[in-house]
Formats: sequence, structure tokens, C-alpha cells
Amino acid sequence: MSDWLIYRGAGAPHDGIEHLPPPPPWRDFDGGPLVAPPAALDPSSERRLGVQHREASHHRPGETERELVNAALYLRRPLLVTGAPGSGKSTLAHSVAYELGLGRVLGWPVVSRSTLRDGLYDYDAIGRLQDLQIARAAPAAADDEAAADPDPTDEPGGGIGRYIRLGPLGTALLPAARPRVLLVDELDKSDIDLPNDLLNVLEEGEFRIPELERLAGSAPEVEVLSDDGARVTVRDGRVRCHAFPFIVLTSNGERDFPAPLLRRCIHLHIPVPDKERLAAMVRAHFGEGAAERYEAVIDGFLDREPGDVRAVDQLFNAIHLTQKAGWTDEDEEETRRRLTAELMRPLDRTR
Repeated sequence: MSDWLIYRGAGAPHDGIEHLPPPPPWRDFDGGPLVAPPAALDPSSERRLGVQHREASHHRPGETERELVNAALYLRRPLLVTGAPGSGKSTLAHSVAYELGLGRVLGWPVVSRSTLRDGLYDYDAIGRLQDLQIARAAPAAADDEAAADPDPTDEPGGGIGRYIRLGPLGTALLPAARPRVLLVDELDKSDIDLPNDLLNVLEEGEFRIPELERLAGSAPEVEVLSDDGARVTVRDGRVRCHAFPFIVLTSNGERDFPAPLLRRCIHLHIPVPDKERLAAMVRAHFGEGAAERYEAVIDGFLDREPGDVRAVDQLFNAIHLTQKAGWTDEDEEETRRRLTAELMRPLDRTR
């Protein structure tokens, strides 16, 4: 394996991120103050990588995938991953976080109503107004009661930090010593404006919170809540990254993206998995020997008409049902064949 690879795709944690070279001068950011490291990988990553964690080493990306992931790490650029549903696009983000020890993956599932503000932060202005009204209208409380329930207006900025929570993109851009991993899932489902709205944030590695900028003179540092649920400090109403996050933008290929976005990304296309890759995925989820045991199911998944669309989840469902139902005799074998065929029906067919 080439020595230049930071992410090796081997399914085993290592300290390769410590050897990542400095960024290009045009991608070198200096945000601060640094925030604490994130929590360890959460159960969602373990589910994607295989519930039998020791089997994660079976789920290995191809050479092109490894090289382009590393290109994105070296160049501090987002990785735009395209491919059919169920081809392993989003799993790639969890694999990088697991192998390089980058902590919990921040997830932003995009829908047609998603806006850039959704990814950056949320400000509960109504909640703040209600709390301020209650605090000002309430009669003076005893000293012990005041200590137990402090007046939010006594905090810097009138306690505004209580009502601001950073979104997944906003949290990924916090100044951290190591890059965070952010999965922006199904960007092609977004409104037509969102890809263009992302351009400046991805290029500059920062964003501003106007509600805090207006208070910068009286409250230059305000604590807000991150997507991880931790309190973090925002200085002068601006969030600027230190280590540019490893951002994975996934797309099922349902639309084209503007050239300015493509220019800012490293593009990786994941082809439909072949039998060897499917076998590795099956071992990762069902254990050693599973690919050989359920070879007929894998072959059935691959046996499709040109243009048929199937997701790997359908294969996993069929194998799990076969495994747990315990079909053994000839009559049950016919049931297995019929049900697995139904479970693996092409997604672009309604009948």
C-alpha cells in the first residue's frame, strides 16, 4: 500500500491523521479558540460498518475510492460522492471517521425544504422573548431561589447563547485540532438554491451569526450549544474552522450540480457493487463465512435486467430473513426463493 495514504480503507483504527501534511496555503484556516474533541463514534456508525465490529475490516473501499478520499483530506476539499442508492456512499464517511479516530459523524439529511441556515444554526427567538418576559414580570425571588433559577438576562448578551444551537454544518466548522466528519446526505433532494448557497461557506470555511455580531461590543464571547450537545464559545459572532472538516456530499444522481460547486469538490463515483464487494459487505454484517453460505441470495441480487435499480439494503434484508427463519426442507426453500425475490424487487418497478 502506498505510503502517501492517510486513509487506508483497511477497517482498523490508526493514527494516520497525525501524519496529514499541512494544507495548501489557500486552504489554511486559523479559527479559534479550539473546541474540545468530539465524542467517540456513535451506534449509527457501528450499524453502518457492521454490527460485528471485528468484521469491519471486510468492508474495504476500492483503490479509486481510497485515493480520492485521501485527495480530499490532503486538499481540504469536500468529497462529492455519487452512485446508485445503497452503493455505500454514506458508509464512506463513517468508515473514515472510524479508521482515523475523528469521532462522531455529523449528519445533515437534506430534504426539499432544507436551507443553508438549517445546516449552520438555529435561533429560538420566540423562546428567548418568552423567557425574558417571564423573568421581567416575575416578582423578586428569594436569594436561594434566584441562585437555583438564574435570570437569563444576567448572562453575557442577555443569555442569547441559550437559544442558539449550531447545526451539523455549523458544528463541523467549529475550530478543532482535528477535522470533523460531516455527511451531507442526498444533496440532490435539495431546493435548487442550496448547492449555490453552500459555495461561500465551503470556500471560506466560516460563517457569521448576525444575532451574535450585533452584541459583539458588549458580549464578544458567547457560549452556544453545538450539534453534539456541548457548550462551545463563539467569538465576535463568527465561526471559523481551524482544521477544515472532511465533508461528504452524497447524491443519487437525480440532478446536476452547478459548475462552481463541482469546482470546489473532489468527485467520486461509486459503481454498482460487484459480487466480490457484495460478499465483503455481507461478511461485515453477518460474519465470516456468510458470503459463502448465502451465495445463492447474492447471485439472485445480481441477476437483474439492464437498468434495474436495487439497493444493498434489500440484499441484507433477504439474508437476515433467510438466516432467522431457518428454512431447511424443500418446501421452505421455495418460500425462501419467493420471499427473497419479493424483497429484492427492483426499486424502479411497481409491479
